[in-house]
Amino acid sequence: MLREILSVVINVAVCFLIVFVITQFIGQRTVVSGSSMEDTLSDGDNLIVDKISYRIHDPERFDVVVFPYKYEENTYYIKRVIGLPGETVRIDASGNIYVNDELLPEEYGTEVIRNAGIASTEIYLGEDEFFVLGDNRNNSTDSRFEAVGNIKGDDIVGKAWVRVYPFSKFGLVDNID
Repeated sequence: MLREILSVVINVAVCFLIVFVITQFIGQRTVVSGSSMEDTLSDGDNLIVDKISYRIHDPERFDVVVFPYKYEENTYYIKRVIGLPGETVRIDASGNIYVNDELLPEEYGTEVIRNAGIASTEIYLGEDEFFVLGDNRNNSTDSRFEAVGNIKGDDIVGKAWVRVYPFSKFGLVDNID
């Protein structure tokens, strides 16, 4: 009897250890809250976030990343990388995005940006800093606003990898890969 109890306890401990290792170092489930990433991701979408890729290489332009919101514990934002370390980003009055004074050719934004925020003047991205935008540009709190600002690479949890729910939308998240 004692041997069976010990076996169950060991099996449960091993399961918890495996789950801990997976969620801390490999991937984690994240639920999208809000419409800032429409039409790519919708409110209530369940995602698996890849935590390994950025241990091997840095985030790339147009990756969809997850990072913590610095003013609210246990709150994570999901946005698309637009600017990379060492670049400058600016959004003009017409809503065009410029990276290093060149118009950014992209098609992720769902509409013309009406509020450039702090990006109406050139923003320099320091070492290990990224500029992120939501795909639903006029309904997104992102790097254009001081509450979010430039994102440190060390703060990025991982890359949105696959949508697992709703089942009708199951599949890879639209990254650059």
